[in-house]
Amino acid sequence: MNPAISKDIFEFLLKLEKNNNRDWFNENKKEFNKVEKQAKFYFNSVFESLKTHDDIDNLKIFRIYRDVRFSKNKLPYKTHFGGSFHRRKPELRGGYYLQLAPNNQSFIATGFWDPNKDDLLRIRKEFEMDDTEIRQILSNKRFQDVWGELVGDELKTAPRDFNKDHPAIDLIRKKQYIFTKNFTDKEVLSPAFFEDVKVSFKVVRPFFDYMSDVLTTNLNGETLI
Repeated sequence: MNPAISKDIFEFLLKLEKNNNRDWFNENKKEFNKVEKQAKFYFNSVFESLKTHDDIDNLKIFRIYRDVRFSKNKLPYKTHFGGSFHRRKPELRGGYYLQLAPNNQSFIATGFWDPNKDDLLRIRKEFEMDDTEIRQILSNKRFQDVWGELVGDELKTAPRDFNKDHPAIDLIRKKQYIFTKNFTDKEVLSPAFFEDVKVSFKVVRPFFDYMSDVLTTNLNGETLI
């Protein structure tokens, strides 16, 4: 039987959103510890599920405490629970993310959030040379039905040393390669949510296989690891 999200998690986060201060949080620390434990159990369940079809070597559950040192937003607490799941490097690339938040703000995401400059250049060079395979993956109907379009930050024009009129410039100018899928509170609290997350993460695998191959070889196809 698949685990389900407790409505207590959302109820606490809604109260925290209205009382985002240290005094209230400390007074309700016992309730926070309870829902945090429930959330961690769910993230660990997703972690174990991912390991049945991918090589995941790490789960990072982000703390509720915000780093306000360099932020204009000085509210001390996040109003969501988030966790990232890391594939084994250097052979496997890409990652998964799950956010649980009320007010229909929950989502899952996959892809490449912050590729380093060398990886980004390698990806762009691959698309410059041949974008056939990545186009086939992105246009697959099953893939499209689950994840929709590729998103992420991008340049307004071509990166340095790339032709702005290149047929693959829509891919080349991207700085991130991300897919996201949003959920309503009703969907998240449904027993079917766990299976939806599991299936969605499985569907992204051809994209990860392709990108991992690109990032572990040079332009001649020779291995780098």
